[in-house]
Amino acid sequence: MTTIAPADAAAIGKAAAILRDGGLVAFPTETVYGLGADATQAWAVARIYDAKDRPSFNPLIAHVADLDAARREAALPESALCLAAHFWPGPLTIVAPVAPGGSICDLVRAGLPSVAVRVPAHPVAQALIAALGRPIAAPSANRSGHVSPVTAAHVAQDLAGKVDMILDGGRTLAGLESTIISFCEASPVLLRPGAVAREAIEKVLGAKLAAPAQAEVLAPGMTPSHYAPAARLRLEAHELNAGEAALDFGGRLAARAKPGTVVLDLSPSGDLVEAAANLFAHLREFDARDIANVAVAHVPERGLGEAINDRLRRASAPRNNASLRD
Repeated sequence: MTTIAPADAAAIGKAAAILRDGGLVAFPTETVYGLGADATQAWAVARIYDAKDRPSFNPLIAHVADLDAARREAALPESALCLAAHFWPGPLTIVAPVAPGGSICDLVRAGLPSVAVRVPAHPVAQALIAALGRPIAAPSANRSGHVSPVTAAHVAQDLAGKVDMILDGGRTLAGLESTIISFCEASPVLLRPGAVAREAIEKVLGAKLAAPAQAEVLAPGMTPSHYAPAARLRLEAHELNAGEAALDFGGRLAARAKPGTVVLDLSPSGDLVEAAANLFAHLREFDARDIANVAVAHVPERGLGEAINDRLRRASAPRNNASLRD
């Protein structure tokens, strides 16, 4: 049985006890809902992979209380500390070499010599980490290949019966996963666009971010088919084909839609922050309506548009190798 409870102090205390005993708890962050396990217990972390049907080579993000906790787990260079000072708590994940004596288990790192850490800004996430007193490994709280959840109800749709408790903290604010930056090479590398825009990070660093130089999966969100809804997406659409619904942006497709066509607009005003917050909820709405084909309007490749387009490209990727999907 899966318990769903409002995220008050009593529920957070119970959730910490579940995690301490090796159970799974879904909880809200400022990005999406996470599926959490005690990051120091390999067998508990194994339950995450089982619940999500997730490939074991894809590492997990460890959520920690603060910068000091992050430094106990990861060897953070000065440039990473600079980013942490600007963006933590918040939706930025830093990948760095494992620190000597770190407590995060090997399964969280998928056997790699690096570890992904972040300090979440959501008060429920912060309270849960404090109550547990240990890092929490937490990918998005959905089945592998499904759309990431932005409400407790979304989590329940995918994971009811597979997770011990869901802390309901309402709809998440950003609606988009964290940006992931690696400091395992000579220069910082953007592994995954996300809720902190590339431009903001590059401004703090005073340098351009590099692209990954290898195909190896170093962090969540790097597999080619990812965040996939049941509907097939046709990107960069300028018109609607027969039988298609529309995922609109700024009303670009609505004017061409015939009466009765399902049109969901990421942001009628063309606001990329609003579009990011609505992305996964809209994709799930198409699934809820059993819509098979969706035309997707152009989204500008700037700011959070880069992350939105990254998700849309992954959502529309061929699905003939489900084992490589997050």
